Amino acid sequence: MLVLVAPGQGAQTPGFLTPWLDLPGAADRLAAWSDAIGLDLVHYGTQADADAIRDTAVAQPLLVAAGLLSAAALGDIAPGAVAGHSVGEITATAIAGVLAEEAALGFVRTRGLGMAEAAAVTPTGMAALLGGEPEDVLPHLEKLGLTPANVNGAGQIVAAGTAEQLAALEADKPEGVRRVVALKVAGAFHTHHMAPAVASLEEAAGSLDVADPRFTYVSNADGRTVATGREIVTRLVNQVSSPVRWDLCMETFKELGATALVELCPGGTLTGLAKRALPGVKTLALKTPADLDAARALIAEHASA
Repeated sequence: MLVLVAPGQGAQTPGFLTPWLDLPGAADRLAAWSDAIGLDLVHYGTQADADAIRDTAVAQPLLVAAGLLSAAALGDIAPGAVAGHSVGEITATAIAGVLAEEAALGFVRTRGLGMAEAAAVTPTGMAALLGGEPEDVLPHLEKLGLTPANVNGAGQIVAAGTAEQLAALEADKPEGVRRVVALKVAGAFHTHHMAPAVASLEEAAGSLDVADPRFTYVSNADGRTVATGREIVTRLVNQVSSPVRWDLCMETFKELGATALVELCPGGTLTGLAKRALPGVKTLALKTPADLDAARALIAEHASA
């Protein structure tokens, strides 16, 4: 059984979309999306530097566009399940047919702008903890007032909070944690600090045309499958200020009988987690169009199985 997944913020690198625009129709599709959302995705995906594409308001639509371009390049596929990490959930909704592509990009544009505005209110950030067990790390974060914003499984937990709380974490690490690595993000995503962005997303969600998913959809909120489009969109709104439970998503992939996992462009992060947490599951990350043939072969093998 094939699982198709989409990465979240931080996966983007300067120029990563350049080779994809050589595929038939890709440049025209990206240009049309750019016009629709008022953001030059071609420029940001091919010419902008690392600082420019780190901007939350830019990175989020860019990642969704990249995921949709690479999914289209795979052809007409029917995965056993779809999921996305953080903003990648919006990519997954479009692939599952819950939202039309242009609607998904408009929604993520609103999300990125709202989160960037919320992040500007208070100096906040995120940090990855290297080492440690969840039973030690999670209570320690709570004691310091920090939120486990990403519980990714395979030994990965990302904490989020104010600059002062993160400084306290650096000085007082949980048992077993070797290092605390500050992430280059604009704020404390997936925490209460993002609450102002929820209101703008609720308003945007009310005008969306929503369908039920064509494929099994696995949610970041709790790793459960969700059968209705309206519930998926409600979860997308709330997800902005709630932790990402990718560990539970991977548990669900296992329960569903996953045998292969393909990560859309810019792939790498989620396949890395799957290799550690899902032994025996074949993985493939779409980084450039050179990976497409191998991905199609893997998809064909596991779709037939």
